[in-house]
Amino acid sequence: MAVNRNVVARSNEQTEDDGAYTGLTRRAVLRGSAAAVAGISLLDPLARFAHAHEDHTIRVALVGCGGRGTGAAANALSTPGPTKLVAMADVFDSRLNSSFQQLSKQFPEKVDVPPERRFGGFRGYLQAMDALEPGDVVLLATPPAFRPIHLEYAVNRGLHVFMEKSFAVDAPGVRRVLKAGQTATEKNLKIAGGLMSRHYIPLELAVEQIHQGAIGTVITCWAYRVHGPVGFTPKSPGMSELAHQIRNYSCFTWLNGSFILDWLIHNLDVCCWVKGAWPISAQGQGGRQVRDVPDQLFDHYAVEYTFPDGTKLFAQGRHQANTWGFFGDVIHGATGSAVLGEGIPEPRIYKGHQQSAGNLIWQYQGPPCNQYQREMDLLFDAIRQDKPYNETERCGYACMVGILGRMAAESGNLITWQEAMNSNLELAPGLENLTSLEDPAPLQPDSNGRYPIAMPGFTNVL
Repeated sequence: MAVNRNVVARSNEQTEDDGAYTGLTRRAVLRGSAAAVAGISLLDPLARFAHAHEDHTIRVALVGCGGRGTGAAANALSTPGPTKLVAMADVFDSRLNSSFQQLSKQFPEKVDVPPERRFGGFRGYLQAMDALEPGDVVLLATPPAFRPIHLEYAVNRGLHVFMEKSFAVDAPGVRRVLKAGQTATEKNLKIAGGLMSRHYIPLELAVEQIHQGAIGTVITCWAYRVHGPVGFTPKSPGMSELAHQIRNYSCFTWLNGSFILDWLIHNLDVCCWVKGAWPISAQGQGGRQVRDVPDQLFDHYAVEYTFPDGTKLFAQGRHQANTWGFFGDVIHGATGSAVLGEGIPEPRIYKGHQQSAGNLIWQYQGPPCNQYQREMDLLFDAIRQDKPYNETERCGYACMVGILGRMAAESGNLITWQEAMNSNLELAPGLENLTSLEDPAPLQPDSNGRYPIAMPGFTNVL
C-alpha cells in the first residue's frame, strides 16, 4: 500500500486545540515504518516460505480469542488475496466459541474451523499451530506473559506471525522474543508486531516532518495515558485462582507486565521513534493511592527516561476516577512542538511551544487510515510477495522501554538499560508447564485475599 502524501503545511488557520545503550542506532529505532520495515538479508533460500498452497490461499490460526484477537483475525481475513481461518485456540471455551460465532457471521466463506480444530487448555496453542503448514500464519493474541513461548513455537514450526503487544513482561521474555526474531530472519519468516501506530499514515508523515527538522532538534518527549480506572471483575464462585487472574490479566503484573508497559507501550514507542533512539536509563515513581480492589496494579506512574544525548522522555500513567485525562504524546523541539501518538487521530505540528490554532504549521490532510488493517495488509503483502519483513527487534526494544519504566518506578531506583536488559528475574517462571486452569496460579493471594504489591525502596526488580 503506497503512502498517501496528500499533506499540506498550514499556518494561521483555525483548528481545534489540544490543550548501557548497546549499539542501538537511530536506524534501528526508525526501522519498522512504512519506509523501512526491518528488512534483513535472506540467509537460507532453501528455508523460504511464502505461501504454502497452490491456490495462493494463506491459512490462518488464531491463538487467543478475546476482543483483540478476534479483531486481528478480522483484519487478516480482510487483506487482499484469498485467506482462510482454519484453527483457533483459547483457554476459555466461552471466549473461543464467541469469537468463532462472530467471525463465522462476518466471514462465512473464509472461516473453516470445525470443532476438531478448536482447541482449549494451555496446550491448545500447540494444536492450533500444528494444524498449519510451514508458510501459513498464526495470530498471537493471548496475555503478554505467554507471547515468548508461543512465538518460539511458531518460528520453530516455520510459520509467519502477527503478535499483539505487549511482547513479554520481563527481560528474560524479551530476550527470548529477540532470539526467536533472529531465527525467523534466518528462515525468511515474516513477523509483524501490534504496535499499529507505526503504520498509521498521518503519524508516519508527522514523524517524517519532525525528522526533516520541522521543530528543530527534539529536546523533550512526553508520553501520557491518564484516564479512569482499569476494570476489575471479582472472582466468581467456583472459578479457579488461575482462571480468575487470566480473566483480569490487565490487573496482574505477571500477566501484563504493569500498566506502564501494556497500556503506555504505544506512546513510549512513538516517542522513541520521534527521537530516533532508545533510552539508556530511567528513574521514577509510582504507587497505589486510590485503588482498593484485590489486584497488583499501581494506579499512577511517573517515569523520567534519559536518551544517549542527555535529553529526556517523561511518561505519565494514571487510571483514577475524577482526574484530568489525556492520551497521546507531546513533543518539544528547539523551534516548535507537536501533539501526536496513539490517542491523537489528527497529529499536529506547531511553531513554538504554544499549541494554538495560530501556531499550527502542519497537519495531515489525506484520506482516513485504519492502522489495524494497514499493519495486517503490510504483513500479508510481504508474505505474498516474499519480501523481507520482521518487526521483532523494534517491538522487543519498545517492550523493554516499558519494562525499564516499571523497574524504575517499582524499585524507586535509577535503572540503566543494560541492567534491565541483563536481568534474570522472571515474573512467572515455568509457564510452559501449565496444563489446566485448575493448576496453581504463579501468584497466590494471602489469607485476606490480597496480592503482593511492589514497594519502592524495598522491591527487588533485578
